[in-house]
Amino acid sequence: MPTPYHAPPRASFWQKLGPGGAASLGLALVTGLLLVPVWFRLRRVVEGAAGDPLEPADAILVLGRRLQDDTLTPVYEARLAHAEGLWRQGLAPRILVAGGTTGRAARSEAEAGRDWLLARGVPGAAILLEDRSQHTLENLFNVRSHLRAEGWRTLLLISDPLHLARARATALGLGLDVRCSPAPSCPPLPGSLAWWRRAVFEAFFLHWYHTGLFYSRLIRSERQLERVT
Repeated sequence: MPTPYHAPPRASFWQKLGPGGAASLGLALVTGLLLVPVWFRLRRVVEGAAGDPLEPADAILVLGRRLQDDTLTPVYEARLAHAEGLWRQGLAPRILVAGGTTGRAARSEAEAGRDWLLARGVPGAAILLEDRSQHTLENLFNVRSHLRAEGWRTLLLISDPLHLARARATALGLGLDVRCSPAPSCPPLPGSLAWWRRAVFEAFFLHWYHTGLFYSRLIRSERQLERVT
C-alpha cells in the first residue's frame, strides 16, 4: 500500500493539493461552471449548519484554523469555547485539537488551541494534539490514526456551522463515526452577505471533495484513495 501524501509545515496552496489535487480542482471548476452541482451542495452546507443532536462520544475534536500572527482568530476561539462547554457538560472525557503549523505562525494551530484551553482551566491530561495537518482532510486523516491506536470509536466534531457539511463528508469518507456540533458564536452573522458568501465557497469546496473522490476512484489511484478513504 502506498504511503499517503502529507503536506509539509507551512505548505503553499499547491503543496497542499498533493497527488491528483490539481486535476480534481480543474474538474471541480469545470463542472462547477454548470452551477447545478454547486447549488446542490449549497443546500447540504446550509442544512449541515444545524449539526446533530448531542450524544456522548469518546472524544471532542476541534478542527484547527489558521492563526493570525500567532493569535487565534475569532472563529477558532469560538470553536474552542464550544468544545470547552461540551467537555464541561461531560459529553466526552477528552478534547482533541487538530492543526499543524500554517502560514507564518511560529507554533501549530493545535498548540495554540491547547494553550487557550489550559488558560480556561481545562487540565492538560484532558487535551490531546494532532499538530501535523495542513487542512481539514489531513486533520481527520491523522486523527483517525490516533483513534485507532487508542481504540476509540466516536467523535463529537466541532467547527463553525458552514464548515460542518464538508467536515462531515470528509469524516464519513474516512470511515469515522462522527456527530457534528456547530460553534454558535462563530462569525459571520447568520443570514448576512458574508455568511452567504462563505456558504457558496463551502459549497464549492464540498463539490471539489466529491469530485476528487470520484476522480480517484475513476482512475483507480491507490495513492489518492489511501489519502481520502
